[in-house]
Amino acid sequence: MKKHLVKVVLSSVVVAVSFSSCKNSSSSSKNVSRATGWKINAKDGGFQYNSDFKEQETPPGTVFIEGGTFTKGQVQDDIMHDWNNTPTSQHVQSFYMDETEVTNKMYMEYLDYLKKVYPPENPMYANIYKGALPDTLVWRNRLGFNETMTNNYLRHPGYAEYPVVGVNWIQATQYAEWRTDRVNEYKLAQEGFIEEDALYGVLNGEVDGTFSTEAYLNNPESVYGGQIDSLQGKQKKDSINSFAKRSSGIISPEYRLPTETEWEYAAQALIGTREYNNYRGRKKYPWEGDYTRNGQRVGRGDQLANFKQGKGDYGGIAGWSDDGADITGQVKSYKPNDFGLYDMAGNVSEWVADVYRPIVDDEISDFNYYRGNIYTKKAIGEDGKVQIIRDSVVFDTLPNGKVVAVNLPGEIKEVPVDEQETYLRTNFSSSDNRGYRDGDPGSSRFYQRFSDDEEDNRKMYDSPKHKVERDSTGKILRQYDTSNYRTSLINDEVRVYKGGSWRDRAFWLDPAQRRYLPQYMATDDIGFRCAMSRVGSKSKSKNKTVRHKKSK
Repeated sequence: MKKHLVKVVLSSVVVAVSFSSCKNSSSSSKNVSRATGWKINAKDGGFQYNSDFKEQETPPGTVFIEGGTFTKGQVQDDIMHDWNNTPTSQHVQSFYMDETEVTNKMYMEYLDYLKKVYPPENPMYANIYKGALPDTLVWRNRLGFNETMTNNYLRHPGYAEYPVVGVNWIQATQYAEWRTDRVNEYKLAQEGFIEEDALYGVLNGEVDGTFSTEAYLNNPESVYGGQIDSLQGKQKKDSINSFAKRSSGIISPEYRLPTETEWEYAAQALIGTREYNNYRGRKKYPWEGDYTRNGQRVGRGDQLANFKQGKGDYGGIAGWSDDGADITGQVKSYKPNDFGLYDMAGNVSEWVADVYRPIVDDEISDFNYYRGNIYTKKAIGEDGKVQIIRDSVVFDTLPNGKVVAVNLPGEIKEVPVDEQETYLRTNFSSSDNRGYRDGDPGSSRFYQRFSDDEEDNRKMYDSPKHKVERDSTGKILRQYDTSNYRTSLINDEVRVYKGGSWRDRAFWLDPAQRRYLPQYMATDDIGFRCAMSRVGSKSKSKNKTVRHKKSK
């Protein structure tokens, strides 16, 4: 009996020691190269890498959208008879998306930052803040009294959690770029790479210059006006690497506008109708059912979105409002879809990243489809380093006369890719791919290869090109395009917007519907939300179905 007990005890000790050694071996193997056997993250130097990285954190304000396959395009009756979104099978990679539209409060934080860091009273900065301001005059109507919204909608606290409007496509993309830098700047401060005082020191004028994610990654000594050495945090003392890199796993991918395919996939939220590896039919709206009213016991009869129900009916009868809003409504006023996204139908339509084309090529990409790629690279100076825009601001005058900042001080200068990147490639051959396989001269029925006649070589998509110039006194001179050769309202500066708004009938609530507007124009019923690509695994779920049984 005693011998048996001794054997059991010894066996337990052996198992415990074995488990401990396996655990230590597993832990240490992460810091030993499987390629060379050298140590990784050694205190003496060598190769440094984040071996403890698990998965990308969900960015602030977003929800996770697990990618998958779906039918993109219009699958309901086409009462317009245009079929400009023909059904195609698409696969979307996983990504993150704002749970609500960007609100006035969120956009005001952006404006506040610009005003403090780039004071408008400084002539060099005057157009930075002005160029980011939403166009509040979009509320005006020749035969309607809307001056209350013109003066109050953006700034009054009563509209703080309402979606921002009057923002054109260019302003929306610039907001996303600014948000990327602020989120990464904050994460670096949390991880000890930057002193937290630096963040607010920039706003208070105590720190010169600003933080740019790409500038930090490519030339970290350039951020904060070259003061980064004095603004580094505890990591400078505790780590071999004073600066974070992409391999550190701390820097997030950029915020951006979602592609049209991503937006439509997220709006449909077909995951709510999934059974194993199939979808149970199609969805007409972001919610289940063929009607806009709630059919459940709780809230039965309530509208499920903010939209125009009929001529002169934007919200229903006083005292019993159908949708609780006459113009835009406060975000999260209605139930989210199965992905957890609010207002993917109604409230405001939303800008997406794509350039608009009415016809989609039969041989389009069926993986992350997107039209609008312009490939650039970082400009390299004579010293071999990336060029940082320091004491100047690059502006662009839009066709409507609005001036916007293209590059801010502290950002990296980008230039189009050239033959050095495109030579003998099969996947792309030029920097600008907005008109690829659609809208190029060869696509036009007027095209004649060997003719120099302008009339013979009209493009398929060549909307009017208005010019805005300034005279010697700075006065704006607007020149309207009166050419008789223009054949379309579409060109490479026309962008897609999706989803119905408070001004639209129920027809436009279908996620497959698509419309377009020049990227420099804004309205009182178009807003936007941001997205971010998922890096790493497709799914967050750790429980995967066993695909095969182990043999005995």
